[in-house]
Amino acid sequence: MEKKTLFINGIQRTVIVDPETTLANLIRKQQGLTGTKVGCGKAECGACSVILNGKVVRSCVTKMKRVADESEIITIEGVGTQEDLHPLQLAWMVNGAAQCGFCTPGFIVSSKALLEENINPTREEVRAWFQKHRNVCRCTGYIPLVDAVMDAAKLMRGEIKKEDLWFQLKEGASIMGSNMVRPSALAKVTGTWDFGADLGLKLPENTLHIKLVQAQVSHANIISVDTTEAEKMEGVFKVITAKDVPGTNRINGLAFPTNLGDGLERPILNDKKIFQFGDAIAMVLADTPEQAEAAAAKVVVEIEELLPYMSAPAAMAEDAIEIHPGTPNIYFTTNIVKGDDPAPLLEKLPNVIEDDFYVGRQPHLPLEPDVGFAYFDEDDNLMVHSKSIALHFHQLMTAEAIGVDPTKYFIVQNPTGGTFGYKFSPTIEGLLGVAALVTKRPVYLEFNMFQQITYTGKRSPFFMNVKIGADENGILQAMETDWSCDHGPYCEFGDLVTTRGSQFIGAGYNIPNIRGEGRTVATNHAWGSAFRGYGSPQSLFASETLVDMLADQMGEDPLEFRYKNVYRKGDTTPNGCEPDVIALPQAIDKIRPLYQDAKAKAEALNAEGGDIKHGVGISLNIYGCGLDGPDSAEMWIELTPEGVTVGDSWEDHGQGADMGTLTFAHETLKPLGIKPEQIKLVMNNMKLTPNSGPAGGSRSNVLVGNAIKVGCENLLAAMKKADGTFRTYDEMVAEGLPLRYDGVWTAPCTAPSVETSQGNPFPVYMYGVLLSEVSVDTTNGKTHVDKLTLVSDCGTITNKLVLEGQLWGGLTQGIGLALSEDFEDLKKHTSLTGCGIPQIKDVPDEIVLIHQETPRPLGPFGAAGAGEMPLSAPHASICNAIFNACGVRIKHLPAYPEKVLEGLEALK
Repeated sequence: MEKKTLFINGIQRTVIVDPETTLANLIRKQQGLTGTKVGCGKAECGACSVILNGKVVRSCVTKMKRVADESEIITIEGVGTQEDLHPLQLAWMVNGAAQCGFCTPGFIVSSKALLEENINPTREEVRAWFQKHRNVCRCTGYIPLVDAVMDAAKLMRGEIKKEDLWFQLKEGASIMGSNMVRPSALAKVTGTWDFGADLGLKLPENTLHIKLVQAQVSHANIISVDTTEAEKMEGVFKVITAKDVPGTNRINGLAFPTNLGDGLERPILNDKKIFQFGDAIAMVLADTPEQAEAAAAKVVVEIEELLPYMSAPAAMAEDAIEIHPGTPNIYFTTNIVKGDDPAPLLEKLPNVIEDDFYVGRQPHLPLEPDVGFAYFDEDDNLMVHSKSIALHFHQLMTAEAIGVDPTKYFIVQNPTGGTFGYKFSPTIEGLLGVAALVTKRPVYLEFNMFQQITYTGKRSPFFMNVKIGADENGILQAMETDWSCDHGPYCEFGDLVTTRGSQFIGAGYNIPNIRGEGRTVATNHAWGSAFRGYGSPQSLFASETLVDMLADQMGEDPLEFRYKNVYRKGDTTPNGCEPDVIALPQAIDKIRPLYQDAKAKAEALNAEGGDIKHGVGISLNIYGCGLDGPDSAEMWIELTPEGVTVGDSWEDHGQGADMGTLTFAHETLKPLGIKPEQIKLVMNNMKLTPNSGPAGGSRSNVLVGNAIKVGCENLLAAMKKADGTFRTYDEMVAEGLPLRYDGVWTAPCTAPSVETSQGNPFPVYMYGVLLSEVSVDTTNGKTHVDKLTLVSDCGTITNKLVLEGQLWGGLTQGIGLALSEDFEDLKKHTSLTGCGIPQIKDVPDEIVLIHQETPRPLGPFGAAGAGEMPLSAPHASICNAIFNACGVRIKHLPAYPEKVLEGLEALK
């Protein structure tokens, strides 16, 4: 230990510190300045950025022995406060640059150092700075971050005033479709928005820290687990194994009735078998995380290693053993039957094409690793706080497994640093619940980035074969599909994601005759969980690539080929229902001149010669809003002396649930003249808020939005007098009228049948047409995305800042899916960089968004969702552009440079 004097945010502090500890630990744990976040722990993400003696450093790897005595340190708390914002913090808010907000403090601190060095940077200089300092964002697509720095620089140069930037709401005006700043933005930009790890530092002294003993192989029988040595280690309170779990130790995967598995194959703690690398075998609970980690290394697990099946084809082989004895590896099958049998047609049609496609195990890569805690409250209720985006689902799925009375078990969502869908499945909720139930102490579990990447679910890979045919006029007539979903070892939601193949392969086009079969396959690779898009990025990659290939084979322009085949009035989706609105022809009309300009530009650049080839590509981007069939959401609203309080469980993982709740309530309550600041939000605490359903499937804006509208209308009806005016709060109380009203909305839909996939699964859809412009270096095979242009139709815009953030962010994840992101190699793909997360250099500064607003008949005030459409098929558009540039057709993602080079060699 050593004593140092430091000047932290201008205040002299004396610290006694271990020279080997990190600056991040000193700041967060010893000084209590939790605005600085730790994401990767390896200097890859920049969330931990602070200014040390005038220079930006990543504090997660800066050892205190390298921090000189009397050093000056600036953290986010020293940049500005809620009462006195720095121009950067204000600009971050008004540009919607803080989505989940986890990376925000690091970016703002880094930007402060930039502007102190260069008060008038160009956009390219800002981008170069973030690249140099490894500031990474998974939510925003980077554009609003650069916008914020440019605006802050103008403020600091005196060229604009704060009033020029801040959204001003006129009396009686609507906030629907506006640039109003989301309610949580202020806390996020000042570092006072407490994420799970921040709250973890504020738990009581008797909190036990959990560290896991995890599987180091992908498939094995467990022979024994010896905890003897671990239990003797200093500070250890208990080592919990499967035998200690009070409940069934089996998470309920909510399997479809036709699923050949029972959905109960995932243990909280593995008892008989290891099914995937990283499976939890034991929990060590100790006084400190360091003590728990040391003891976990002493647990001895004796295993009999088995052959792992790391892909669907391997697990489907005739000689493959059953991963779950008694359940076949192919455990769910669905079919699509629309119109006549396409086989005879495909024999006769003049234009037919068939090929195989693969979309892989894309990792979610949130910068905040999984984290949570649990305790018993004063009423003896088990309270689990986590990153859950499906509170009521997860309580239902884990109560019996833990062994707790569900009426005494509640889940609360902590402020959450992105999930992009992985938290649609329960991850650590069962572990936390068991630990609290067994020890009767508060318990805390925090993953590092390696655990986040290896333990949590991934996008389920699809192996697809698709055949389509068009008549002599180029009108699509028939399609045959076959797809296998590699869902890893645990079946929860595997049946659901497999049905997306029947819903989205060929979506966007009127194809009257379809037959196909899809199946879900158990493997020993990472378990499949929801990921933004959920089945459509796999499905649409196949059909959007094949449509391009058919157009090329026929000598037709790929945009015009799409134009004559997209949905028009009277057409039907693959599920046999009419589209909710007709939006694609108009969107193509909007993008056509831009596409023609981009084509001409690429042709002119290519005519100059050289190794860099330029190309353009198109894709349709489509997704539904809802969870198949009569999906429901609930909320409540209460009249108060100050205004109203709105309660819902619209879980927020960065997409802006607070802004959505506020906007729909304010819009519906406009007859009362209530201001936004008079609407109090109570969100995502099962003890207080009703079942609004999970924040997945782009359902919340539609389902919860409609429920909010219904609840507010119920309040308005109760307040309305005979003369058309409204009662005040005091008048309601005087008349003995209730002050609290519920809102419930159910989608008027029918879930498609497993036998035919015909039905009406979603009340609302989102539509987009994307134009990608790329350059391919033919010497090394590297592709760079130079520009993206999206015509987006998400119905009536709820909030423009939130919508655009979702679109930019989704498209950027699509760049990763197309070119770099994978979780295949358990040795290589275990860090943010190893997994291929796009940094700012990988994302163009030109992502043009063109908004087309077609009001949805079943959307609240005409709104659709937004989050998943932009990641439905950008990878197809990018790969179509690669073909246009250099003639290489990518059908197996990602489009690594070596694949492009291999294709170029084949063309020779």
